[in-house]
Amino acid sequence: MRTNIAHLYLLSPLHTGGTSQESNLVGIARETHTNLPYLPSSTIRGRLRAETDSNLRNQLWGNTLEDVRNPECADENLTQGQLWVGDGSILWFPVPSLSHGVVWVTSPFLLRRWSRLTQPNVQIPEPGSFSGGNNQNLYLKDAIFKRGDLIPWGNEWKEYLPPGSTETDIISQALVLTDRDCQVLVQLSLWQQVKIKLDENKNVDGGFRYEEAIPPETLMYFPWGTTTNANRNAAQAQECLKTLLRSHETFQIGGQESLGRGFVEIWTYNDK
Repeated sequence: MRTNIAHLYLLSPLHTGGTSQESNLVGIARETHTNLPYLPSSTIRGRLRAETDSNLRNQLWGNTLEDVRNPECADENLTQGQLWVGDGSILWFPVPSLSHGVVWVTSPFLLRRWSRLTQPNVQIPEPGSFSGGNNQNLYLKDAIFKRGDLIPWGNEWKEYLPPGSTETDIISQALVLTDRDCQVLVQLSLWQQVKIKLDENKNVDGGFRYEEAIPPETLMYFPWGTTTNANRNAAQAQECLKTLLRSHETFQIGGQESLGRGFVEIWTYNDK
């Protein structure tokens, strides 16, 4: 079973519901072992399935409980489709900087996990590697890096940007953090949207509520491939997904669609 990879570039904040809610803060989906935000595979699969032509939908993605419960299909059972998708993970995350505008951060752990699917033999850079030069101090949100602690990172940092999209051209100042520092800065740099509930008289009903979201300009990726159900039609099923991605400029994933949240560009690795 071959594993492919697709990348996502967030064009607007993206909120995927999580299981945690502390006080008035509604969290987002997080990986258990890293506590980093991620996109559940079911969320990605649901959007891609909805955008697939109805004649191919069940073949590629399998049917649904609604199909099984349909009285006209009483004898139908749940079936597996020809395609599978994995969870979406962070590769580069934008962090505000008082000295450099916006800096995209990552960590050896994030790069190593991505490289397993793309370039297994690539060398992972040291924490402190920075493409924005080391002639001045770097002031990130809640973090300061002295210029002597920064390692000049030449054009080789672009090896860690996937080809196939012009959106990633905006990423120019890249910094590798330690795994721990990256986790902390990602947490501190998540969007928090204030929401209130109004009653019928347009008065505030209750208190404020904050909802987290992954910020725009974040670069993510997810693995995908064909299931054993594809058999000899694996190549055809893969081409169907690639065609679907090429035919859409953007997709909308997650909640708050009416607020313009969750717009992303998706493309398959080295194929656009």
